[in-house]
Amino acid sequence: MLKILGPHSRFCDGMSRRSWLQIGGLGLGGLVIPQLLQAEKTSQVSSRQQSAKGIIMVLLPGGPSHLDMYDLKPEAPAEIRGEFRPIPTKVPGVEICELLPRLARMTDKLTIIRSLMGFHDDHNTHWCTTGWESHPPMPSSPIVPGYPPGDWPTIGAVLSRHFGYREPGIPPSIDLCPMDPDARFILRTPPGQPGYLGAAHSSFEVGAVSRQNMTLNDVSLSRLGDRKALLSSFDQFRRRVDQDGFSDGMDEFNRQAFDVLTSSRMADALDLTQEEDAIRSLYGLDAEYPGEREGKTLLDQFLLARRVIEAGARCVTLAFSRWPFGRMLQGDFNWDWHKDNFGEARGALPLFDHGLSAMIRDLDERGLLDEIAVVVWGEFGRTPKINANAGRDHWPKVAGALLAGGGLNSGQVIGSTTGWGEEPLTRPVHFREVFASLYDRLGIDVETTQFTDLAGRPQYLVGEHRPMPELIG
Repeated sequence: MLKILGPHSRFCDGMSRRSWLQIGGLGLGGLVIPQLLQAEKTSQVSSRQQSAKGIIMVLLPGGPSHLDMYDLKPEAPAEIRGEFRPIPTKVPGVEICELLPRLARMTDKLTIIRSLMGFHDDHNTHWCTTGWESHPPMPSSPIVPGYPPGDWPTIGAVLSRHFGYREPGIPPSIDLCPMDPDARFILRTPPGQPGYLGAAHSSFEVGAVSRQNMTLNDVSLSRLGDRKALLSSFDQFRRRVDQDGFSDGMDEFNRQAFDVLTSSRMADALDLTQEEDAIRSLYGLDAEYPGEREGKTLLDQFLLARRVIEAGARCVTLAFSRWPFGRMLQGDFNWDWHKDNFGEARGALPLFDHGLSAMIRDLDERGLLDEIAVVVWGEFGRTPKINANAGRDHWPKVAGALLAGGGLNSGQVIGSTTGWGEEPLTRPVHFREVFASLYDRLGIDVETTQFTDLAGRPQYLVGEHRPMPELIG
């Protein structure tokens, strides 16, 4: 770990030479920047034509209800259809939940998948971020055999390994998900885990609290809410290094690693005070939310994701729910609505609708939507039958997803479910098919691209699955 300008320095200017020298081994949430830069320079990248430059993955941990979002069943019995009615969308014949009116007005920019399958009954976003259901033992998750030595890498790690940096000063993969223990317990898997690709390709964990792996003038990443203080610390550190010449003698990759730390690009991207009032209003950041705990929301995560991807990241992952994201048994929020499903939905879906639609619109108006793919999903669906607590339970047989941008075909619904939403009826879609399609648009040929696991065996990214003609044809 590295502390820059930490509180226990022996120098009067607040800078520890010993801490400074540790930059060669810097890990930012597991991101070993010199190794990453070395890998970028030495790797020989052969890619197909790219139509996308990056991806924003929106996780809805806990298992969002497909039946109350994208696949309502108004003709089913009351104990199946629930309390919400479907509304028409911009695409004729396509309906979604009445609590998603903003998304309904932009379905020409979306693809709705109603027949997503391949899940396990396990609160684990492993398959959402890696494309693979097999994994080593994780907290409260049973082992699913079949994983390679080192485990599967997330899509962000793959993009990091395959392409390296897109822009100087911006790590390729960024994890915006909260780092507190309750939030990570719900996710189970780190959204930016590198798997067998190695620590150099871990995500930069913006919300890292427990690791405390970067401190600038006593401003750690856990205090990113104070954007101005963080930016000021970056600036002070950069000026001191320029004056004292401490960077003399660093090798090329350590120097580039230092540039990542001291560049203003990352700090600027995380500084929401730089946004115009109109954009903050678009995302709902200027509104009051008296019905939410402490009046807070996580809508800023959508704007942060847009800013970071625009600054040059290749993959940004966020976990969205009502604030605070954590365990529902402890009074926090996620999408695991075993009771009061419809009350929970009335609180969460309007916020989700606002934030996601704002991000897609913002990307589109900036000319970025064709370059940035957006995928929205959780780890499984919910039971068709409403339980005795007015909730829906886990249902791994089928789930839903939203896709947008990235050169993917839009304005369509893929697949359907049986009359009560129990399982796919037409066009079952395995989630690795979605990964294959995303990799294709990002310029990676899944038929030929292989990486070597820790046992020295070559591994394909998605096995035998291939891109979906509905998305890339």
